[in-house]
Amino acid sequence: MQDQFVTAVEEQAQACASMGSPFTALLLQALLQVWPYNTALARKVADWPGDLGPRAASVPLRIAGGLHGLVRAGRVPGLAACYPPAVCDAATLAAELAEALQREDAFLCDWVRTAPQTNEVGRSAVLLAGAAEVTARFGLPLLVSELGASAGLNLWFDRYALEVPGGVIGAAGSAVTLRPDWWGGTPPMVPVSVAARRGVDLNPLDPERDGARLLAFVWADQTGRLARLQAALGLAGGGVVDAGDAADWLERRLQMAHPGQAHLVCHTIAQQYFPPAVQTRIEAAMVAAGARASADAPLCWLGMEADGAGPGAAVTLRLWPGDLRVTLGRAGFHGEWVDWRGMDG
Repeated sequence: MQDQFVTAVEEQAQACASMGSPFTALLLQALLQVWPYNTALARKVADWPGDLGPRAASVPLRIAGGLHGLVRAGRVPGLAACYPPAVCDAATLAAELAEALQREDAFLCDWVRTAPQTNEVGRSAVLLAGAAEVTARFGLPLLVSELGASAGLNLWFDRYALEVPGGVIGAAGSAVTLRPDWWGGTPPMVPVSVAARRGVDLNPLDPERDGARLLAFVWADQTGRLARLQAALGLAGGGVVDAGDAADWLERRLQMAHPGQAHLVCHTIAQQYFPPAVQTRIEAAMVAAGARASADAPLCWLGMEADGAGPGAAVTLRLWPGDLRVTLGRAGFHGEWVDWRGMDG
């Protein structure tokens, strides 16, 4: 087996185990035992260009998502009998996995064409907290632009509630109420108002049409995440995510005038999927637009991205006019915990 693929699967299995998904870790370990060399999927993986691992193409998670999709669709009942809440021994899981990989080769080969898209709404905890910081600073409604928006579920963060020590930010009583383990400081307890929202993704999904795909990418033993995503699908509006390159889209969007609004550009665990050239263009576009920003039309850049430092992801905020850079804190990759420093960070 291709050494790079083995390394990618092992790294992803370790990550899943450390992030509270022992079943997905076990599934990936079984995948290495029964890898179907004679399939189109195996040939596609062997010919994959670039990094297969968790910080790049995430090929192991693409395969795991496809398998979960098959289970949820009732197409592989033998494998489904090994999925949570059921329990089976490792040998049975491996045998059923081997059969599913052979039987559903065409499905899986097609499924892995696109990157994992959980559209994890737990990350809206960071977006709500960051939006509260921006609102407290400028006192303006927000124009929100999300890069790597998937189905746009996190564009509706103002419809969710975030419980923090001392109160709730967002829509109290929402069907999506986020309760991450919270450490450090508390964001400003201010109402967050979104005047307009739009996002971009290379492969935008529709909450109604593509909900099953989104749910398939959630790890099967993390029932809380599955329930939260299901609730978010019920609250989301459609038609807010454009198909396209993030840099192209952002360059055009930053040309818009927005007096009386704070333009909040945001992304959560998306930057790693942007090619280096795209990342460079995004940075240049933000700096150029920042030079035109004013107190009546500020520009804000909120990111939650892996930085190699750990634990979790860094939460950063950059503000114009003035090009102020702040590390707001850190958060778990699924928003399961937040260590908040705020504007003093």
